[in-house]
Amino acid sequence: MNIPEKLVTAAPSPQTALDIFRDEWVSAMPEGFGRWKAGAVPLFSDARIQWLSELMVNVSGRSVLELGPLEAGHAYMLEKLGASRVVSIEANPRSYLKCLVMKEVLDMKRVRFLCGNFVEFLHETEEKFDLCVASGVLYHMRNPAELLSLITRAADRVLIWTHYYDEKAVQAHPDVAAKFGAGFEYTFGGFKHTLHPYSYGATAPSENFFCDGSTDYGYWMERDDILEFLTRLGFTKQRIGFEAKKHPNGPSFAVFAER
Repeated sequence: MNIPEKLVTAAPSPQTALDIFRDEWVSAMPEGFGRWKAGAVPLFSDARIQWLSELMVNVSGRSVLELGPLEAGHAYMLEKLGASRVVSIEANPRSYLKCLVMKEVLDMKRVRFLCGNFVEFLHETEEKFDLCVASGVLYHMRNPAELLSLITRAADRVLIWTHYYDEKAVQAHPDVAAKFGAGFEYTFGGFKHTLHPYSYGATAPSENFFCDGSTDYGYWMERDDILEFLTRLGFTKQRIGFEAKKHPNGPSFAVFAER
């Protein structure tokens, strides 16, 4: 994994821990920690997580399941919003270790990071959560409808941010369109929908930076199929936000849904 093997010669500090992954961080440090240097993207102040404060009566005191924490930004925000506990599952070992570094540097108390496949976790767990946050994971799945079904079994409220397939919007970006194969009909749990295979190809300069899924391709659902399937699963209360049909990586939106 190319983690430096040299002994650290400086006195212990947050920066010596962050420098284990020097030049690999995506996330900028949160407000109040600007003295320490990581990445540049403000994922520790993500408006999609702040949106929860508008949508829910209160995040405070709620239990949260997070899928795919990347570098712990959303987990940190959820703790700051008052979540009673956050269980955050990461399949990428390098990202998992980054989360542990951030947990120590930021002194996170109510977050537990688990290393493993969240689909397998959802198949096995009988635990119920007040909220599931699944940002940037659905479109990586081989069977995205299965993930939606599993999420809605584990929580009565879900916040999902995802890319989705829209023919016109995708064709407006030839570099994105070139990564798609022919769509096909698929049925899961009696729900017939269309899947669009997306190949990652050479999207990442190195494995250290690769934030895509655990396979070399994923299947994108169409926007209306996502919403209809959530409705069939009993999640009839839906709010849409952050719609971006012109997103450079493909159309995307956030949906907050609850029973």
